[in-house]
Amino acid sequence: MSLPVLPQPAPGEVLLVGTCYRDGVTGWGGLLNEIGGEREGDVLIVADGGVRLRLIEGREWNSLNGGNFPALLPDGGPEPLVVVLADIPVVFGGDGPLLVDLVEIPGRGVRVPSARLGEILTGLTDGALTFTDLVRDMDVCGMYQGDNGRAAFLAPTTLPPRRTLPPLPASDVSLLVRTCFDDEEGWRALLAELGGTNEDGWVGADLDMDEIDPDHFPLTALTVDDRVYEDLQPGQVPALVPPQEHTTLVALADARTFSEPGRPLTVVDLYDTPGQPAVLPCRMVGSLAGNLEIANMDFFEFIALEGVEPWWNGS
Repeated sequence: MSLPVLPQPAPGEVLLVGTCYRDGVTGWGGLLNEIGGEREGDVLIVADGGVRLRLIEGREWNSLNGGNFPALLPDGGPEPLVVVLADIPVVFGGDGPLLVDLVEIPGRGVRVPSARLGEILTGLTDGALTFTDLVRDMDVCGMYQGDNGRAAFLAPTTLPPRRTLPPLPASDVSLLVRTCFDDEEGWRALLAELGGTNEDGWVGADLDMDEIDPDHFPLTALTVDDRVYEDLQPGQVPALVPPQEHTTLVALADARTFSEPGRPLTVVDLYDTPGQPAVLPCRMVGSLAGNLEIANMDFFEFIALEGVEPWWNGS
């Protein structure tokens, strides 16, 4: 798959990319009206702070995800802090635009209220805000200072050491990535609990549909057991997922997996809020994947709320 390259923004500009198209026409939903400001050709000048948003349109951007964008930066020129996306949740769900980190942990995302976009971009530009500040203060739906409750397990905000990581394998289902290598016996026990692996390294590849409990649907995933991904953080994951396939989710077997009851996995959102984690008992991850694949539930519905007993504890 040949990927486009982002144009180099002019000084003072932030790119606003439309990634949702119908019949070749860019979908913006109500976003441009909600942002406000004055339109000059393909530039929207936002009154709050005077931010200049350059609208980027074209079928080559269709269906690209937040995690894809760090690889689309042009060579040379100043490195932009963020790119803003008008994606499917914006166009069809009325959500706020998705800001994608291009510097601190490239590929992670956070949504912001449309009417506050200029204010927030100004704060990022003048240093009053960092992208990590936005992530630290988002709700379970990925909205900065949203009112839908706080996650019981927050996304890590410690910036990981800079290192070059190889892309994860392309898969049209899910990936199970080992990030902790302190407990070999625990890793084998986890795979056994998930039904064992076949010769190609898949769990759940040879399911007997007549024996499946629909309330605890098993996980089908390609396992990745490579020490190069040791200590991989959720926020780093979206940029490592190849765009060739529509990977459902990435589940991390981290230190928590091998030290807590239920062998919890840290599952990473790749689409609505790239890099946002949901910590789930391993028995529930297949249900999350299955519901995402048929668009029956949203990722945030599997994020445990702070101070609230998770709904799956009763199942």
